[in-house]
Amino acid sequence: MLVLIDLLGTLAFAISGASKAIYYKLDWLGLLVMAIVTGVGGGITRDLLLGSTPPLALQNPNYIMVCIAGAFLTLIVEKRFRFFMKLTLIIDALGLGFFTAVGASKAAQMDSSALTIVLLAMITAAGGGLIRDLLVSEIPQVLRSDFYATAALLGGLLFLALENTSYSFSTQILITTFFTFVIRIIAIRHKLHLPKTG
Repeated sequence: MLVLIDLLGTLAFAISGASKAIYYKLDWLGLLVMAIVTGVGGGITRDLLLGSTPPLALQNPNYIMVCIAGAFLTLIVEKRFRFFMKLTLIIDALGLGFFTAVGASKAAQMDSSALTIVLLAMITAAGGGLIRDLLVSEIPQVLRSDFYATAALLGGLLFLALENTSYSFSTQILITTFFTFVIRIIAIRHKLHLPKTG
């Protein structure tokens, strides 16, 4: 279950990274780089912080293959359906939900503290997007967007709360994924954001 959720999150974020490459009219190498770093960047960062080396994405070739498949799927579909760029917002929100749940659950499996579980939920969810945006010289979405990291934070806190219930581990992961996804979609739809500094 956990590996499947992780691969689905990888695919969702790979599509997000590939969409950004297409928006900036990068070449095919740029397309692949953006898809891969967005797809596995957060997970690699999480594994390194947990001391789980080499990171899972570098042990299991399926992660890179999923990123490559996501890159070319995006390239093919984007040329035929102009609404696809808007759809990537939903796909990105789904990836955020997947990776929030995976980050929290992997930290929990390592008997990490409550703070570490929440932080790794956020880092796993936002790490790939942070690298993606920096590569194209944008202010990272995690620092400016409507409830992006905040949605992951709330998802991590929910996962902590669910640990004290009778729900199975798989159910905790699914609830966390769905909750984070819904929070992000609501924020996009209603343009919710934290107060600005200026």
